[in-house]
Amino acid sequence: MSDTNDSVPAPDTTSAAAPPPYSAPSGAVTPAPAAPVAGYAAPAAGPVGKIRGTGACILLMIVTFGIYGIWWYFKTHDEMKRHSGEGIGGALALLLALFVGIVLPYINSSEVGKLYERRGQPSPVSGATGLWYFPGIFILVGPIVWFVKTNGALNEYWRSQGAQG
Repeated sequence: MSDTNDSVPAPDTTSAAAPPPYSAPSGAVTPAPAAPVAGYAAPAAGPVGKIRGTGACILLMIVTFGIYGIWWYFKTHDEMKRHSGEGIGGALALLLALFVGIVLPYINSSEVGKLYERRGQPSPVSGATGLWYFPGIFILVGPIVWFVKTNGALNEYWRSQGAQG
């Protein structure tokens, strides 16, 4: 046996700089980002909201004389804000519900519609859906139609994001 080290020394990598990241040559056309594919959910920014049964929500609104409706506005707007990073959020929705509640059906339907639009899908509801609430209240069933449409669209969105319910 010999006392000398017969192994080959490792190359010195401390002085070599990493290559710069690739960038397209000036004047080159860069491709547009791919559009979301039907049936596949776009990555979400935050946690997925809770699915709330439409019939149970309507029953709770009746039994609590509308107090559950205020809670529903707070929770749904809070979940949408946490999920997408956009919208009015729960606290502002609560204030609006307490002081100028008539605007919330329009805002709520609009924000639910925007969740779909961010994924590149057609929105099943929009701010105009709020017209079912007011002046739809004069045909008595208008607010129910609004709630069924809006809560159904929101539940379907949460299901598409993996929520169980």
